[in-house]
Amino acid sequence: MNIAIDGPAGAGKSTAAKAAAKRFGIIYVDTGALYRATGLYMLRCGADPGDPDEVLPLLNEVHITLRFEDGAQHIYLNGEDVSTEIRLPEASSASSAVSAIPEVREFLLDLQRDIAKKNDCIMDGRDIGTVVLPDAQVKIFVTATAEIRAKRRYDEYIGKGMDADYDEILEAIKQRDYNDSHRAVAPLRQADDAVYLDTTEMNAEQEADAVCDIIIARFPERMQWT
Repeated sequence: MNIAIDGPAGAGKSTAAKAAAKRFGIIYVDTGALYRATGLYMLRCGADPGDPDEVLPLLNEVHITLRFEDGAQHIYLNGEDVSTEIRLPEASSASSAVSAIPEVREFLLDLQRDIAKKNDCIMDGRDIGTVVLPDAQVKIFVTATAEIRAKRRYDEYIGKGMDADYDEILEAIKQRDYNDSHRAVAPLRQADDAVYLDTTEMNAEQEADAVCDIIIARFPERMQWT
């Protein structure tokens, strides 16, 4: 069973997907982390994450491993746990840049599909329901206003003791939205058969419940999971 959750940055799809995966006892896969790790590597190498001429020669040096430790997904880049570092704003911007390069998307596509082939999983990202797992049994498109998404990201950073500026985060989210929806390859869009979920007026718990309700409606025979 594969569940695809797509949506823009800060919509809360990862939080909801994690909660649903825990509730149903299946694997959660944050595909955005794969792109963040790739972008991070380019930054570390001094390469422009948006320039194919600089990125492509380095791709063969990128080795990403997903490990599920104590119920949480950890991202290892060439053997180093970078689960925290990839959440920094610069890694997010680099992720958006490298994700627009077709060869990078192809590079990571097989890894994502292999995980889904071998496991019942919830996978979130920008193009899961449209490109990565077009045959997923459940597809959900999660969104919220840019202002609410920026506030959530701001609160997340402050909660972790990080410096944050709301206006800068809002501008970055708007730019990320534009980049993701206007890229030539696998742009962010709602799959034709995806359930639309606006979380603007929801808190994290309400959003998780809404996602779980959609999944249960598709698989009523698995109600015993809950």
